[in-house]
Formats: sequence, C-alpha cells, structure tokens
Amino acid sequence: MTVSDKSSLIRLNRYLARAGVCPSRRKADELIASGQVRVNGQVAQLGMRVGPDDIVEVNGVRVVPQTQALYILMNKPHDTITTCEDERGRRTVLDLINLPPEQKNGLFPVGRLDRNTTGVLLLTNDGELANRLMHPRYRVEKIYVARTARPVKPEEAEQLRRGVQLEDGPARAVQVAVNPADPHEIALMIYEGRNRQVRRMLEAIGHEVVQLKRTHYAGLTAKGVRPGKWRRLTDAEVRRLYRLVGLKPPKTFKTLPIGHGDANAVKR
Repeated sequence: MTVSDKSSLIRLNRYLARAGVCPSRRKADELIASGQVRVNGQVAQLGMRVGPDDIVEVNGVRVVPQTQALYILMNKPHDTITTCEDERGRRTVLDLINLPPEQKNGLFPVGRLDRNTTGVLLLTNDGELANRLMHPRYRVEKIYVARTARPVKPEEAEQLRRGVQLEDGPARAVQVAVNPADPHEIALMIYEGRNRQVRRMLEAIGHEVVQLKRTHYAGLTAKGVRPGKWRRLTDAEVRRLYRLVGLKPPKTFKTLPIGHGDANAVKR
C-alpha cells in the first residue's frame, strides 16, 4: 500500500462502515477476518489502515465510502417493510425515497419497525452513528403509542414498568402512561429495540395490540411529515445525535443540503 499522507489514513473497518458494506465496525472486522476483503489485491488484515489512493474490494467488487452523509427522517406508513429490499416484492421504506441511485447507495434503516408499525424511522449511510444509536448501551429513547383491544389497567401498566419476561430475556419500559380519557391507549418509553418488543411486552400481560406507532426516536418526531413522506435532518439535529452517542462528526463527512433533489422534503 502506497500512501504519502498518513493523516488521510483511516482504519479499514471504519472505511467499510462508511461505504455502507457493514452497519458497524464490529461487523466489518468479521468481514475482514473472513478473508473476503482485499486491499490493493492483497487479503486485508485486521487493524490495517487505508487511504484515498487504495483499492478496497469485497468479494471482488470495489467499494468506496460515501463522501457525503445522508440522514433521513421518515414517517413510516402501514404495510411497509423496514429493509433495503424484499425478496417477496413487498414495498420497502427505500421504495418511498425518490433520490438518485448514487445518493441512495449505502442508505439503510436504523433499526426496524415491523410491517404494520408506523411512525418515526431514521435512515442513513453513516454506519458508525447508526450502530451506536441502535446499541442499548447509549440508552436512546424510543416512545411508542399502542392501541389495545381491551382497556389497560393501572396494575398492568405497573407490571410493564417492573418488567416482563419474553422468550429472548426480560424487558421493561422506562416510562409507561395510560391515557386516562381512553385506557385503550398506552404510551411506553424503552431504550432497547428488539424485534417486535413493544407488541410482545403487551402480549405478555395479555393485551392484543390493534395499532402501534413510534412517536419519538432519540428526541426526533415526525411532526409535519405525512405518513409515507420524509425529510432530511438538519445539521443541528445531526450534531445532536452525534453528541447523544458520544461521537464527533467526521471532518470529511459533510451532509447533503436540505432540498437537494428532495421532492418529499417538508418545507419549513
């Protein structure tokens, strides 16, 4: 590897995460260890650094990190899959984003909302930020509002605060509030983001969920964004997310301006 300016070098695992190949450095390290990554024709080693003049390939295909970061807040609609593509041809959240292919390349949802859960969803090509936002260690707040088939009793809400046992371990809500005017409606704040967690927590205390919406994610809401529409995060919102998980925005990772090719952006 020939690089003249050492200050331009970054670790290969971070390079792969920025390229959208892996959602985190840990996953990138696993990919490197498997021997699927080559740098300048040679099998890559864990811990190595690369620069802009290096040729990085994954399974024979060259990968390049995004030079501009993209941060999208979507109001996810009903009957939409939270994946980049679906082998059964169902509508995905990426299908709702009308950006040029070169901008959508590497874009992925931060965590998951199941098919019939609506509300706030973040998408980005910034793997490092996404990985931290999804990690329970950083206690990122998520608020869900559920509508149940029968009224929720105060003692059942307290049970959710104390915690319930799920098949993949215990789970508890940080805060719980039942709507006093309509006890069929209950709000839960959680830090984790396990598969169908809120639905399963309510099912664990005997409640069928009729509707479920995520109203807040990391302090962000879908206010002003209609279901199925999206907007870019402002620079201030992105900086706040970085601070929330203890990161500094990379100097070479600039956000695309709001409104640049963004037909679905909310005018504010």
